[in-house]
Amino acid sequence: MNHLPPSSPQQREHEEPHEHNGALPGYVAGLVIALMLFGIVYLWRTTISAPPEWGDGRTAEELQGPSGDSAGSVDGSAIFSARCAACHQATGAGLPGVFPPLAGSEWVQGDSQTLAAAVLHGINGQLTVKGQVYAGVMPGFAAQLSDAELSAVLTHIRKSWGNHAAPISIDLVARVRKATTTRAESYRGDAELHQLKLAP
Repeated sequence: MNHLPPSSPQQREHEEPHEHNGALPGYVAGLVIALMLFGIVYLWRTTISAPPEWGDGRTAEELQGPSGDSAGSVDGSAIFSARCAACHQATGAGLPGVFPPLAGSEWVQGDSQTLAAAVLHGINGQLTVKGQVYAGVMPGFAAQLSDAELSAVLTHIRKSWGNHAAPISIDLVARVRKATTTRAESYRGDAELHQLKLAP
């Protein structure tokens, strides 16, 4: 049988690729093993009592979350971001015609008991803020937030976005909660909140 000599294009072709037994280079395998050993040693030596400077600076007590017995142990800013910012916005400016602003609000900087009562039980009805009327609905947070958490978030909004009102204590929130404990519905906006009188 005669064999024809290979043509020029055939001569230019390379051999078909082939995977040999040593597909994973030795240095890669060594690196993987070294990383696994490092991870095991790191986890074995790390404890929950490691000093804060090893992480983001928070102590073990802070990482456990609020205890509910001290306003200082509760992050009002975090509560605002989780519960309030969706409507009132992170800037406290609200949404024009929809959700009222907290920045510069006479309700936020006004009577502390009225503010606490409104946030405890919510508002349903026309509410005038900075001369503009809003007709939305704000839910109450009496069942969702503790006195310490409410104290922290109310103090936060009274100190943010140019507001300069006094902090609201846990005791004040507790007193307002007790004084309004029989209330079963939201306050009817301006009509009811302007007339709200609670014992000092």
